[in-house]
Amino acid sequence: MTRRARPRTALALTTAGLLVAGALSAGPAWAQPPAPLPAPVFDDVTVHDPSIVTSGEDIWAFGSHGASAHTSDLMSWQQYTTDLSQEPDNALFDDIYTELAETFEWARTSTLWAADVIQLPDGRYAMYYNACEGSSPRSALGLATSDTVDGPYENHGVLLKSGMEGESENPGEVYDARRHPNTVDPDAFYDADGKLWMVYGSYSGGIFLLEMDAATGAPLPGQGYGTHLVGGNHSRIEAPTIQYDAETGYYYLYLSFGGLGVTGGYDVRVARSKSVTGPYLDAQGNDMREVKADPSLPLFDDVTIEPYGVKLMGGHLFGRELGDPGTGAGIGYVSPGHTSWYRDPGTGRMFMVFHARFPGTGELHEVRVHQMWMNADGWPVVSPMRYAGETAGKVKRDDVVGTWQLVDMGKDITATAAEASDVSFGKTGRITGSVDGDWKLTGQHTATLTVGGVVYRGVFAPVWDPDVEAWSTGFTAVSEGGVTLWGRKSVEPAGAAAVDAVAADLSLGDTSGVTVDLVLPTSGTGGTTITWATSDAGTVDVDGTVTRPDIGEPDAHATLTATIENGGAEASVTFDVVVLARTPGALAGAWAFDGSLADAAGAFADAVPTGARVDAPAAGPATFVADGIDGGALHLDGTAGVRLPDGLLQGSSYSVSLWLRPEALTSYTTAFFGAASPTSWVSLVPRGHDGVGGSTMLWSGAQWYDAGTGRSLPLGEWSHVAFVVDSGAASVYIDGELRFQGTGFPDALSGPGNVFALGVNWWDTPFRGDVDELSVWSSALAPDDVAQLAAP
Repeated sequence: MTRRARPRTALALTTAGLLVAGALSAGPAWAQPPAPLPAPVFDDVTVHDPSIVTSGEDIWAFGSHGASAHTSDLMSWQQYTTDLSQEPDNALFDDIYTELAETFEWARTSTLWAADVIQLPDGRYAMYYNACEGSSPRSALGLATSDTVDGPYENHGVLLKSGMEGESENPGEVYDARRHPNTVDPDAFYDADGKLWMVYGSYSGGIFLLEMDAATGAPLPGQGYGTHLVGGNHSRIEAPTIQYDAETGYYYLYLSFGGLGVTGGYDVRVARSKSVTGPYLDAQGNDMREVKADPSLPLFDDVTIEPYGVKLMGGHLFGRELGDPGTGAGIGYVSPGHTSWYRDPGTGRMFMVFHARFPGTGELHEVRVHQMWMNADGWPVVSPMRYAGETAGKVKRDDVVGTWQLVDMGKDITATAAEASDVSFGKTGRITGSVDGDWKLTGQHTATLTVGGVVYRGVFAPVWDPDVEAWSTGFTAVSEGGVTLWGRKSVEPAGAAAVDAVAADLSLGDTSGVTVDLVLPTSGTGGTTITWATSDAGTVDVDGTVTRPDIGEPDAHATLTATIENGGAEASVTFDVVVLARTPGALAGAWAFDGSLADAAGAFADAVPTGARVDAPAAGPATFVADGIDGGALHLDGTAGVRLPDGLLQGSSYSVSLWLRPEALTSYTTAFFGAASPTSWVSLVPRGHDGVGGSTMLWSGAQWYDAGTGRSLPLGEWSHVAFVVDSGAASVYIDGELRFQGTGFPDALSGPGNVFALGVNWWDTPFRGDVDELSVWSSALAPDDVAQLAAP
């Protein structure tokens, strides 16, 4: 059975489960030498909160904001529909805003949350769409059907609402967000007997279960909100999905804990039950119905809930040292979650499908698929690497012996990535290095690891290592305490090979116009050491400290020499560095938006309209309104932005002042954006993430910095916002009032050629509202200067 295909009878489900069991445990098949695995081909798509359904040979993912995609092999995906902010004429409906008008009106939004699609017994596809106001659990969940998976879907109306006053879906009860659900994040599924159910919920009163009418797709009458399974008191638990496994006889309830953004600490957990209605227990026997936030603690209390559930996956990083294969900081995920599952009907292989963000790329997210297995204790374990076409076959001891990177997922809800540490798996079954323990193969590919006295059970399996672009071995295992270990086998060069690799990889970026301190690496792959010497410590010291000449003095020059050593091998690399003299601060550019995008300061060419991304072409000319702060103002409709001149700012000291009149506030949407690259940027965000309570914030990545103001901008009214950055010190003002002051702000704009925009970046929903009187300064403004700019 596939995850979503209609079960014909209970016997069909059971038979499928037995076939799966045979496929996973058939020794003779595994005894055959495996054929060489080909290199995978990946085509990636963006579907937040993906939910899986099959149609013929195609596997479809439906998610939030009207996005969808499909694949036939779980590796090469094709986007079908995109975010409603980019594609309001969504192909899933003839006219989505007209047909779902009741939902949009109730939820006071123009977008949709996590859709779910399942095939009904009569062959129709049922879509459970939903929308939420965002800052409250005012939500609506409805049903639409189609004869084909790709639509168009016909709306059958709203099934459930939440966030109302004076009533609720439970007769005689007044809605209470601490114990009643937020009616979003649905997942419809069939139980072992072929009955249709829907599990749903996000934060608020927790996760609930309803029995459904398989003929209509609607809930059976008289259930209200249904049966409570987990959560409450606004605990950050959401995105439920339930899988029945015929081999173990358990129903598995997958959940996401934490917040979905880069700072939210999203992770994936699971509990199980012999009954579809629960109770669902974790590996320690905890009843998940009792897992809820402590009402005496601040809202969204994570500390109380994080000990519970089997944590399968969270933010992590298989780190990359200087000289290692690959690029960047390494391989890993940031806030992975909102899972769905799929079982291949031909092979019995199981897969977890989810969205993930990535180290150093901000809110960029894509669909990912990992293979799953059941361990000896009947708990799912998930491959440490994305699915690349592998099959878990016979693993030999030589496949295991060697150097590994090991990730301990822990149990905490955190935005800090679990970083891999180096260990060795010895021939005698010992594990040494960052941890001590033992390992053994207990079957063709099943494994038991004992680390620090704790027993973990799981599997060894082939994994595709994108850093070396080759097949390797990985392991995944879960402890009786519900903690997951992941590992991948690695190869470290030594001696001359390590020195050569580090020398080839060593870079300080553009050193032709330096204005800030340099980061000088001191180590590399395989224990390589790097020491530095300088021709002029007064210009650039050996610790990277840069001293700029004063105003009027010439630029300074220095030569840095890196000596690289490993195992007696040695090499040196030199860098010529030009340190720019200080310059007097001045107005860099100003835009009054009186019917044009011209720079009133006369220093730059006109700004230009864009599409929904900073580098997307515009669909038309810029739009202006007449009632600005002083004359006209720029209007942005939520589908486009404006690209300001490249190179508008460079350095570690600058100021930005502008007036904003938002028509909508969506999380992560930028009003002013500046970037050296997708991993080094500054963003003024009218509505920040949960970590700052949704307040207006100055944000920087990927060296994350959250400057929350504790205040939100009013809709439909002008507000003045300014931020000042001065060599790491950051200040944010709203209407002339200092709302944030801090240190350690990243040097995101120190290099030349930086990109700037209004209302758009590379990832998020564009800004909807008006912008006026933008001024950008190449110096740090004083509070009195900001107050003067804030005076209308």
